[in-house]
Amino acid sequence: MEQKHPLPPFTLETALEKIQLAEDAWNSQDPERVSKAYTIDSEWRNRDQFVNGREEIVKFLSGKWERELNYKLKKEYWAHTENRIAVRFEYEYQTKDGNWFRAYGNENWEFDENGLMQKRYASINDLAIKEEERKFK
Repeated sequence: MEQKHPLPPFTLETALEKIQLAEDAWNSQDPERVSKAYTIDSEWRNRDQFVNGREEIVKFLSGKWERELNYKLKKEYWAHTENRIAVRFEYEYQTKDGNWFRAYGNENWEFDENGLMQKRYASINDLAIKEEERKFK
């Protein structure tokens, strides 16, 4: 059976570990790697898009990182329960025309008993920034 450690129920320590693993995976910008942390039928809401299942996750992330260049993400712990984790995050990216943005948001995650994320709900807002205002280099 496929598992992704740490497994629920989460402690503060294992929730922080899960968050760091997610941050590292997303910063790899490898859609296949990222998708392996989710259930086969995972449900996402990302901004105004609904994504269902690993195949759609890979397609979504491939497009995202074709548009969002020089992507760098930082996630921070907000709260957790036995099988849920809430994070706040910010990331920066550059568009193909050279403009920089910082995105701010919150994510709510729900995991199955094997430590795979079965639900991900993300609320995200973008702010145009100047290159010299970047935090993550």
